[in-house]
Amino acid sequence: MSSATETRAFEAEVSQVLHLVTHSLYSHKEIFLRELISNASDACDKLRFAALSDASLTADDAELRIEISVDRDARTLTIRDNGIGMSRDEVVENIGTIARSGTRKFLESLSGDARRDTQLIGQFGVGFYSAFIVADNVTLTTRKAGAPAGESVRWESAGSGEYTLENVDAPQRGTTVTVHLKPDESEFLDAWKLRELIKRYSDHVAFPIRLPAQKDGGASDQSRTDEFETVNHAAALWTRPKSELKDEDYQAFYKSLSHDFNDALAWTHNRVEGSQNYSLLLYVPERPPFDAVFSGRDERKGLKLYIRRVFIMDASEQLLPSYLRFVRGVVDSDDLPLNVSREILQENRLVAQIRSACVKRVLDLLEKLAKDEPEKFQQFTTAFGNVLKEGIAEDGANRERIAKLLRFASTKSEDAQKSVSLDDYIGRMQADQEAIWYITADSHAAAKGSPQIEALRAKGTEVLLLSDRIDEWMIGYLGEYAGKKLRNAAKGDLDAADGGDAERRKQADEAAQPVLKKLAELLGPKVEQVRVSQRLTESPSCIVLGEYDMALHMQRLLREAGHEVPDSKPILEINPAHPLVQKLAAETDDTRSADIGQLLFEEAQLAAGDQLADPAAFIARVNRVLLGSGPSH
Repeated sequence: MSSATETRAFEAEVSQVLHLVTHSLYSHKEIFLRELISNASDACDKLRFAALSDASLTADDAELRIEISVDRDARTLTIRDNGIGMSRDEVVENIGTIARSGTRKFLESLSGDARRDTQLIGQFGVGFYSAFIVADNVTLTTRKAGAPAGESVRWESAGSGEYTLENVDAPQRGTTVTVHLKPDESEFLDAWKLRELIKRYSDHVAFPIRLPAQKDGGASDQSRTDEFETVNHAAALWTRPKSELKDEDYQAFYKSLSHDFNDALAWTHNRVEGSQNYSLLLYVPERPPFDAVFSGRDERKGLKLYIRRVFIMDASEQLLPSYLRFVRGVVDSDDLPLNVSREILQENRLVAQIRSACVKRVLDLLEKLAKDEPEKFQQFTTAFGNVLKEGIAEDGANRERIAKLLRFASTKSEDAQKSVSLDDYIGRMQADQEAIWYITADSHAAAKGSPQIEALRAKGTEVLLLSDRIDEWMIGYLGEYAGKKLRNAAKGDLDAADGGDAERRKQADEAAQPVLKKLAELLGPKVEQVRVSQRLTESPSCIVLGEYDMALHMQRLLREAGHEVPDSKPILEINPAHPLVQKLAAETDDTRSADIGQLLFEEAQLAAGDQLADPAAFIARVNRVLLGSGPSH
């Protein structure tokens, strides 16, 4: 059976990807073979799973495999699998469109730097299109398992913005991809080259990858296409003994699993036997994969669940908490039922045990990295430190372990490098110091220059500088660490919290009463209170919040995002020794007093990360004070 050929245009995103592939990419071109083999392996995995409930799907050909052959005269490379295959609608959906989330973001992230853009291509479910790196035409013929021969489909495209579809007769189920190589890509017609690439990128694939058998002289016998030999291990890598695996084996498997061009930063491989048996192979990447960044918390596909070597599903949500969503890898259980569903996974006691083990292994791995390879751990902190901080709120049982792994900038650091652990901080605490002091701000510079920490810095007390957006939220769940309370230097009564001199403070308050009263009258309902500061040594004023109030920079960010923020009045603290405060105390002109008083409040707002309601009025006040003039009429 055959039908008339139908020509269709690619969706806009596909056309953009194809243009990138055919015109911009020039490095790592051999990854097209890895991507096509990976697709073939996925098809075999899906059929093996489907056959659990319908054995007839594989009755005529039970041995799942991938076969690769070349035709030197036609200059074609063919990759064939006898996996699940596709229907006509599935071909259109999977190849004619890119319906996966993140693809548009992928296109938006392209920089025009061909080398960098190359490294993105495999990370968005667009691996099939990598064939056009080396091909001027690609033909795909597929027959869905269980479908009659006459419902087979042929897809063909030159990568120029459109493709053709037609129904054909295919004698066997599965998918065949024929790559018509460009004139300068003859190396991929070389059997030795193909063997080398398969060993490098796809040796771990759990299905046999076969090439035509070699002649005695070493060349493949292309005329004897009925004789194939397996060129990969054809065994799941995680089932092999660790003693026979090298770092290169683990890295090759990671790259195929994650579609990442970079090496993994670290990994852990374990076989657990006892009340239940399962294997874990978990990786920490060097940097965030793009799909993790764009999919975020809502769609996570970092861990794959296998049951007795049968791929079941991407099951990250059930096997890892969200704060470890950067982890990639596989879990293979001997004890879960093969027909397990996501709903059953959520309620299964064995899954809860495996999840707990995964968390423990990842935290063990990170602790070992922090202890033995601090440079690599710093790389991890830069890439995933903010994601790990979510665990402080989400995982109370492991809160102390997670907190131990966090790294921060501090006043003991020369730059914004986040390298100080809470243990480092405690080890440097002063003899009379009771609390771990920190400050939150919306930038490192703002935290480092915050007026609220001036007195602490003058005393030599170290202050952690927290400038990531998640910090204010995260720190609310971390009340103490190793028996030491964490205290925000911008909240509450600093003097009372750190054992100050009450008598000295009382005297300072009494001496400053006139200016305090004057400033309170000028600001009125804008502030809860005006008081003498024990925080300030250089600045004239600062904003202080209640212990449980949200930082001003976070209030601003929430308002900008459209969220309602509870109203709260800040406390204004002043430094009576500062010339601007003394100028206010001595000023007799009401209008100039009003300008100075407002400036003391607005400067403190800006330093705390708040946004002024009327920036133009602020600028006018600054100009009047600088010029020594009153308001114009």
